[in-house]
Amino acid sequence: MSAVLETPSVRVRPMTEADLAGVMEIERAAYEFPWTEGIFRDCLRVGYCCWVMEEGGELRGYGVMSVGAGEAHILNLCIAPEAQRRGLGRRLLRHLIGLARYHGARTVMLEVRMSNSRALRLYRGMGFREIGLRRDYYPAAQGREDALVLARPLGRAGPGAAGPRDV
Repeated sequence: MSAVLETPSVRVRPMTEADLAGVMEIERAAYEFPWTEGIFRDCLRVGYCCWVMEEGGELRGYGVMSVGAGEAHILNLCIAPEAQRRGLGRRLLRHLIGLARYHGARTVMLEVRMSNSRALRLYRGMGFREIGLRRDYYPAAQGREDALVLARPLGRAGPGAAGPRDV
């Protein structure tokens, strides 16, 4: 799907390799243990749903999601630290959920650090519920940190279903 979500100052569009420098800048600013540029390149290469969010022409965030076998898995959803707490993460998450539905997923899943209370509030507020725990999933300053596995069931699926704008 190649639709572009736009409002007066916010635009969500497919990520390209040309976006990777800006994506890496946000990734490094937001995470103590960031993904590498190679991971993002691989996600683009294999055809994952990779999207960026711009506000006023500035890159503000991105999302990466795999879809297959009736499931979508949000692998990375990030808003630049200086742009957080303004609803951009919620808008980008809605877009990814709409894409998951469009691509036939019946469920959207993700992992989140147990200590990431802001992300947990966002995901729970968007209908995600805890379905499991992955012990020692994330690197941490002192060892490893557990991840909660969250899932959200989706309604109708398939190309005739609601698109990313309709979530």
